[in-house]
Amino acid sequence: MAQFLIGIDNGGTVTKAAVYTIDGREVAVSSRKTAMLMPQPGHTERDMEELWKANVAVISDVLRQSGIDPHDVAGLAVTGHGNGLYLVDGEGQAVGNGIVSTDTRAKHLVEQWYADGTAERVLPKTMQSIWAGQPVALLRWLQEHRGELLEKARWILMCKDFIRYRLTGEAYAEVTDLSGTNLFNIKEVAYDRELLADFGLQGIFDKLPPVKYSADICGYVTEQAARETGLAVGTPVAGGLFDIDASAIASGVTDEDKLCVVAGTWSINEYITKEPVVDKDLFMTSIYCIPGYWLTLEGSPTSASNLEWFTNEFFSQEHDAAAKQGISVYELCNQMVAGTKPEDSHIVFFPFLFGSNVDANAKACFIGLNGWHTKAHMVRALYEGVVFGHRQHIDKLLVHRSRPKAVRLAGGATRSEEWMQMFADILQLPVEVVEGTEQGTLGASICAGVATKHFASFSEAAQSMVKISKTYTPNEQHQAIYEQKYQAYLEVLEALQPLWKKLS
Repeated sequence: MAQFLIGIDNGGTVTKAAVYTIDGREVAVSSRKTAMLMPQPGHTERDMEELWKANVAVISDVLRQSGIDPHDVAGLAVTGHGNGLYLVDGEGQAVGNGIVSTDTRAKHLVEQWYADGTAERVLPKTMQSIWAGQPVALLRWLQEHRGELLEKARWILMCKDFIRYRLTGEAYAEVTDLSGTNLFNIKEVAYDRELLADFGLQGIFDKLPPVKYSADICGYVTEQAARETGLAVGTPVAGGLFDIDASAIASGVTDEDKLCVVAGTWSINEYITKEPVVDKDLFMTSIYCIPGYWLTLEGSPTSASNLEWFTNEFFSQEHDAAAKQGISVYELCNQMVAGTKPEDSHIVFFPFLFGSNVDANAKACFIGLNGWHTKAHMVRALYEGVVFGHRQHIDKLLVHRSRPKAVRLAGGATRSEEWMQMFADILQLPVEVVEGTEQGTLGASICAGVATKHFASFSEAAQSMVKISKTYTPNEQHQAIYEQKYQAYLEVLEALQPLWKKLS
């Protein structure tokens, strides 16, 4: 029996692939960046052919690195950023650029749907808020401004569904991803013509692909895809899953006790429950990859990607210094944070560079700078602001559930011990980090293992493949200062609320 699984993860800017053994050992990992295209303010796009080539490159690379026979790959699955929009024609070729979920061009439509009662009317069916980066808003915007693209499109796909289509030649939607789009009646687990009509999108019904579940086999690697990637023809490809599901299952979230946090491009904060939570003040309830469970989530694009932008724009000297030392610029940032104390300064940073969890018009900013502050103080404030944003989300979740015993944390921020300790101190909860470098690819591989019958269930697969590498214990001595700083964060945020519209 083939003994390897491949997971592929397509985030907002980086594509990754990894090979795993059936017991969860990471054998090889590869990543490639794709350029973020911003042709106009608020538009965040990517070239879909470049995205496919990035997938080809990482798959080829992990096969080469691992040295395994492609015929020993039992199966593979793809995860990817949720929402956004990827349109293809009948041959699977891109129709325009892919649109990434940080896109805000359609925010006026969202405001309109909240003002005219549409959002409240559809909530019992969709169980989630409406926001500009969702396909429901993007499709309506295209319908009004770029109708020729919709006319040309045969299939409306999510990011991971596009990659699966290019691997197999078969177009499907997958239920966990679809349940986060506002295009789907998740109460009935079905497309709904009336729901589409509420958004003025009744004309797109026939462009929505057939729906599959995460662990369904959704096709097999074609001869063309095999030539490009090095995979064996006929390798099974699972339905895959929404990236929030991939991170949760890769964190071992198989029951209602655990809380999962992902600190990456997005601030993801989630737990699972057997009864759906429907609340207009919550960000999203969606269908989880484990049958019978719902995933309740608070999230926004307000997490670790703020640090990437900050270092790219302002740390040219630090990039050079880090290169000379043979380390990353992020390690220099960690050293800066480690060299300061929570009480050293009270700068407030709002992590809203790519969107907000408070107001569609809110902007990122540092508040409270003095001439004696250094870059180290600003980096610490940025780290703290990201965690405060996560805590806002978690506090909203805790209205609906008991306080967890620990937090399982994934995402790029887990590479920073300083940031992980800060999460533990601000949340005053133990933070458990899962072994391995890539939770998205691990979650996809778990999905592939279930689809290929190596495991009877997601729970069994997670028990076998997920391992905790480190636990960060809260420092009680930091509780008071961080609580003071968090309350200041909230108070300044409230004070600025009337100004956001004027800055838009």
